[in-house]
Order: sequence, then structure tokens, then C-alpha cells
Amino acid sequence: MEKLMEKKLAERGVSVEKISEIVYLLQERYVKGLTINDCREAVKAVLKKREVQHAVLTGLALDVLAEKNMLPYPLLDIIKKDESLYGIDEVLAFAITNVYGSIGLTNFGYLDKTKLGIIGELNNGKNKQVNTFLDDLIAAIAAAASARLAHSLNGTDYLNDECD
Repeated sequence: MEKLMEKKLAERGVSVEKISEIVYLLQERYVKGLTINDCREAVKAVLKKREVQHAVLTGLALDVLAEKNMLPYPLLDIIKKDESLYGIDEVLAFAITNVYGSIGLTNFGYLDKTKLGIIGELNNGKNKQVNTFLDDLIAAIAAAASARLAHSLNGTDYLNDECD
């Protein structure tokens, strides 16, 4: 299913590498000797989690259905406009941020405000697709991967966790 996640994200213009770059930016000053490969492995570990996969599949489906005008009114308009008071896109992302504890939520809040890297590109709509859910899902994946790395520094070895 991890390969399916990578494929679905790639279809929307997002690569594991782009998410890994965000993780690196978040963690480079906290993790001595951090490499982009460490970040890539953390992102891939997050994408292996079932709850992450389900959130990603749900969010992507809603974005695609909105692009095809296949959602009922007023939901279609709300998602297409990415209305600020909608908030369900963030709520779905919280399912991902919580996988590695509360630090994921803090990281997500920072990324949601700063829109680093691919998150900003998706949010600004450069590719003319609906990304109401996708930008938040990517921020959540990067936040969770960053939290996973942070936990590994504090004696909690999440780097060897099993897929659920």
C-alpha cells in the first residue's frame, strides 16, 4: 500500500523527496548528522501507517471529486474555494499528526502557517487542481515524520516501529 500512496501523491505532483525536504528543514537544527535519507525513511515509515493511508486516500478522493464537480452543493463550493472556516481538511490531517504524539500537532501548526516547500505550492494553486485536503495532508505527513525523528532522540525508538 506504501507504493500506492507514493503513486497517488505523485499523480497530484507530490513526491516523497519533496516531503523529505520539509522534514529536513524542520529537524536539521535538532538532529545532529541528519541526512535527507533519514528524512526520506521517516516519511516512508509514516506512509506505511494504515491511519495515514486512509486519511490520504479520503482527502485525495474529495479533492478529485471537487475538481470533477461531483460533490453536492454547498460542499462542492466550500472545498473548491478552500473556505477558511471549513476546517475538515485540518481535522483529517490531525489523524496523521497524532500518530507520533503531540509534537506532530505542533509541527503541523507551524507548517500550516508557514507553508514550506511543496505545501505552499499546493496551497497557492499553481497547478490549477483542487488541493484543499492535499496541502494539509502533506503538512501532516511531514509533521509526523519530524515527530518520529524527534522521538528517536529522546530514547523512544520509533525508528524501528512496526506497521500496523
